[in-house]
Amino acid sequence: MGDRIVTMQPIFVLVHSPSVGPSTWGPVAEHLTAAGHQVLVPSLLHVGAGSPPFWPRIVSAVRDGIRQVPADNPVVLVAHSNAGLFLPAIRSSLDHPVTSSVFVDAALPARIGPTAVASPEVLEFLGPMAVNGRLPRWTDWWDEAEVAPMFSDPTMRQTVIEEQPTLPLSYYRQRVPVPGGWDDHPCSYLLFGPPYDEFAAEARERGWRVAHLPGAHLHQIVDPAGTARHLVELATAT
Repeated sequence: MGDRIVTMQPIFVLVHSPSVGPSTWGPVAEHLTAAGHQVLVPSLLHVGAGSPPFWPRIVSAVRDGIRQVPADNPVVLVAHSNAGLFLPAIRSSLDHPVTSSVFVDAALPARIGPTAVASPEVLEFLGPMAVNGRLPRWTDWWDEAEVAPMFSDPTMRQTVIEEQPTLPLSYYRQRVPVPGGWDDHPCSYLLFGPPYDEFAAEARERGWRVAHLPGAHLHQIVDPAGTARHLVELATAT
């Protein structure tokens, strides 16, 4: 069978924000695996290379990351932060049946039509940071007082910070397509805290199940056990 993954249980596909890296899902993946689940964490670290558009590279990276999974094997898509904007395009590109999609402290795609990755206000904030069109690492955008609460372990903090890509400003200027019918399966939302409570409220308006695990934006690395437990509950809810 080589390295093909063969299981008819849904496989959790954890999609990290392209602003950070796959290590942000590492501890949760370990807890899910220990609980008997199959887990894949595709890397999106390379998607900022080259010229726009960037979203097709994200879709391709996820497809490539699960290519060893037979096409009839179901998957659960889990997206953190701005990875949520790409989930409709990812879902629509997959041959695999998607049994559930879970947005974790994530931005939501537009209900219809393309979604801007960043608002005009965010682009105005980011513009002065860019050097030769490229931004600093995501954690370098903020003061230490804002960064420190997201980490409880110094080693994990070092791993996450050193792994981060330096994305081009044009990444945040892109618009991402939202294919019609992408949400033809149960979708849900796991909120950590502000400012994503606004997205959680919108998810609730869309009729999605919403859960709350209080914490900062990278709470999945602080409480991976609790995050994993919520993902399983949300993914299996009817």
